[in-house]
Amino acid sequence: MQSADASTPLYSIIHPPKFSDFARNAPPFHRVGSQNPLLMSYALPPNANPDNKLEHPSADDIVVLPELKAYIDPLTADEHESLERSILDEGCRDALVLWGNILIDGHNRFGICQAHGLPFKTVQNTRFQNMEDVHLWMIDQHLGRRSVSEFQRGVLALRKREIIAERRAAAAAAVVAAKAEAKEQQKVSGAEEAPWEGDTDPVVAKALASVPKVPDQSLDTREALARAARLTASQVKMIETIHQNAAPEVVAAVKSGELSLNAAAVVSTLPLDEQSTVAQGGAQELKQAAKRVRDAKKKPKAESADMAGNDGKAGESQPALSTEALQQRVAELESENERLRQQVKALQDLLAEQA
Repeated sequence: MQSADASTPLYSIIHPPKFSDFARNAPPFHRVGSQNPLLMSYALPPNANPDNKLEHPSADDIVVLPELKAYIDPLTADEHESLERSILDEGCRDALVLWGNILIDGHNRFGICQAHGLPFKTVQNTRFQNMEDVHLWMIDQHLGRRSVSEFQRGVLALRKREIIAERRAAAAAAVVAAKAEAKEQQKVSGAEEAPWEGDTDPVVAKALASVPKVPDQSLDTREALARAARLTASQVKMIETIHQNAAPEVVAAVKSGELSLNAAAVVSTLPLDEQSTVAQGGAQELKQAAKRVRDAKKKPKAESADMAGNDGKAGESQPALSTEALQQRVAELESENERLRQQVKALQDLLAEQA
C-alpha cells in the first residue's frame, strides 16, 4: 500500500481556534483563501492520481489519504470486530470505491483484507471532479448508514451545508464577474446586449460551468438539516451549540456515548476552561454540571414568578439571564446572521445580473 509520508506537507490546512480540537477525528477541510473552517483545498501527494484509473489495482497501487480516512469517525472496537468476522466468513462483498488510485470508501474493509491477505473488488467513481465532490459523496453515503451516531450525522449535515453555501457564493461571484466582463467587451465592440435571461445566457452558462456544481439541496434551515440527518430540529440546534462552543473533552464524551446531546449542549454554555475542568471528573461530573446549569436557569424563573405574585406590583424588574446564556445566544445569532447575509448577497447578485 502506498501511503503519504506524515512528514510531507501534503495539504494546505487552516485550523481555526477550537475547531481543530473539535474535529480531532475529522480535520477541518478548508479551501485556501476561504473563511470557511469546514472546507479545505488539497495539494495531492505525487503518488495520488485521480486520473490513474486502473482496472484491477493491487493493494500496493491504492493510495490511502489519512485526511479522507479520518473524515468520518472510526468504527468502535465492537463494530470493527463484527466487520472483520463478516469478511473472514463471507469475504469482502462490497467493492472499494476509488477515485483514480485514491481510496474513497472502504478504508476498514481494505485494512482488514490487507491484514488477512484477502482479495477485494474495486469500482471507480467517475463523477468526482474535485475533492469537495468527494466530501459531498462521503457525507451522503454516511448520512444514510445506521451505524453513524446522531451527533456525527448532525456534524456531517453541517459540513454539507457549509460546502453548499461556499459553492453557491462562488457561483454567484463567477456570474457577476463574467457579466461585468461581457458588458465591458460590448462597450468596446459597440455590440448590443443579446436578450438572454437567467442561465440561458451563454455568459452565465459559461461562468457556472467554470465553478463546481451547486447541489440542489441548500440546507438553509434547521428543519432541512434535520431531514438530511434524520434528526429533529431541536437535536440539530443542540449539535450546533456543541459544534460552536464545546471543549474537546465534552465532544469526546458525546462521541463515546457517555454524555447525551442535551447534557453536552447545556455544558457547552459554560466557559471553555470551566468545561475542561469539569470534564476531568469524568462523565458523571459533566452530567452534574449540566444539572447545575439547568437548575440555575430555573431559579430565576421561579423567583420571577414569586415577585410577580407579591402584592400584584407592576413594573417589577425581571431577573436577567446569566452572562453565559446571553453570550451563547449572541454567538448563535451572529453565526446565523452571517450565514444568511452571505446567502442573500449571493442571490441578490445573481438576480441583479439576470434583471
